[in-house]
Amino acid sequence: MVANEFPNGGFAYPQVFTPPTSRPPDRHRLRLVTAIAALALAVGVGAGAATGGAVLFDHGASASPAAAPTTGSSTSTTSSSSTTTAAATIYKADAAGVVSITVTTGNGVAEGSGIVLDTKGDIVTNAHVVSGAQRVEVAFSDGTTVTGTVVGTNSSADLAVVRVSVAASSLHPLTLANSDSVQVGDTVYAIGSPFGLSGTLTSGIVSAIHRDGSATDTSTLTNLIQTDTPINPGNSGGPLLNAQGQVIGINNSIVSPVDGNVGVGFAIPSNQVSQLLGSLEGGSTV
Repeated sequence: MVANEFPNGGFAYPQVFTPPTSRPPDRHRLRLVTAIAALALAVGVGAGAATGGAVLFDHGASASPAAAPTTGSSTSTTSSSSTTTAAATIYKADAAGVVSITVTTGNGVAEGSGIVLDTKGDIVTNAHVVSGAQRVEVAFSDGTTVTGTVVGTNSSADLAVVRVSVAASSLHPLTLANSDSVQVGDTVYAIGSPFGLSGTLTSGIVSAIHRDGSATDTSTLTNLIQTDTPINPGNSGGPLLNAQGQVIGINNSIVSPVDGNVGVGFAIPSNQVSQLLGSLEGGSTV
């Protein structure tokens, strides 16, 4: 994994998101992709290529996390006749289960997001968010900030588990849904800390499924969920939620010709998280 650098006031710049050459545009590490060519997922480029390449930016800003409004525990939402009401209901139910993660490395400070998994204090995020971490701070929606420990990482899948020691009553786990049931056109929501603005809610739809892209120079993320939900630096590791407020993906990356969202984002399917969770919580580092 490319070492984090901070030439833009705190943004970390990880490796390249490289679409495959052997399949049509199909498949977040929450890094921002600057594409010199048009947004062409079908065009294969070499990782780190200077021309025609797409550079991934860790969606982590160095701004201090601001506390989001205190919310209730995560549960499935009730149906609503209004998109606004549905979004508000999901936010009230789920925001307390999303944390801001601030990581100090030898190169500076960056920020991402994470999802509370259980009342034991386990939080899932992207591996690139905690890469090279010397110190990890986890901020909850009520303003509480504690030190976290990176328990396990899987760089190839770009997933990691961070553990915190807080009272079970302060933890609001979110539910991992079956991502195999996701369909193009489904309404989805993202909660995270774009540009350090913790507790930010955005919404959109599932734009495509089964997208593939480069996780590192030697491995590939598969079956990514594509969405037009606005996600930006700092959303990395946060949840992509379905209409029931359940986690269907971990926000991971975006493709953009500029340093910001243009509606082409990707999330790691929740089923991949479920498959690796046992080894990550057990301390596996690969």
